[in-house]
Amino acid sequence: MEIPIFPLGTVLFPGGRLPLRIFEPRYVEMTKACIRDNTLFGVALIVGGFEVGTPAVPAKVGCTARIIDWDVPNPGLFTLNSQGETAFRLLDRRTQADGLIVGTVELIEPPDPTGVPERYAPMQQLLADLIQEIGEDNFAKPPRFDDAAWVACRLAELLPIPPERKQKLLEATRPLAMLSDVETLLRDLRDDRS
Repeated sequence: MEIPIFPLGTVLFPGGRLPLRIFEPRYVEMTKACIRDNTLFGVALIVGGFEVGTPAVPAKVGCTARIIDWDVPNPGLFTLNSQGETAFRLLDRRTQADGLIVGTVELIEPPDPTGVPERYAPMQQLLADLIQEIGEDNFAKPPRFDDAAWVACRLAELLPIPPERKQKLLEATRPLAMLSDVETLLRDLRDDRS
């Protein structure tokens, strides 16, 4: 399938929320089309270039996003709340005359729901505490604390780690391996603070 690609300095995970301010003409037009046709766009981490100006080089793996609500506070400016749906692999891309990148993508089959082993119970509790602290409205409903991929993705998007590290987590295909990687990152963060 072909979708517009929005290269950003952040990583979007399936089920994650992403607020955006859209002001560049190419993305304003993309937003209008997505709202009008209820279609997806792709979010991919920038691996070369910048968010504004000349089209950036997107990572080969990203996540589709759907606009869940929007506002137009000023002409030519959209504020959006979007939500990640499915990871994708970017097979090919082209840049339109207006600078918008359009990519041919292959959706990555989501993993089967995998339970969270008992050893990760502290991570489930940490996530529940963070969601309470940040506010449940900032997360997709319903919460799925019994799904290893969901827990790993929510913790990964909240961790104060470089986007390149989050990208590696997005590219992981096995939920329990991803949960193990997140556990290691949490331990490293704790050790750094000690």
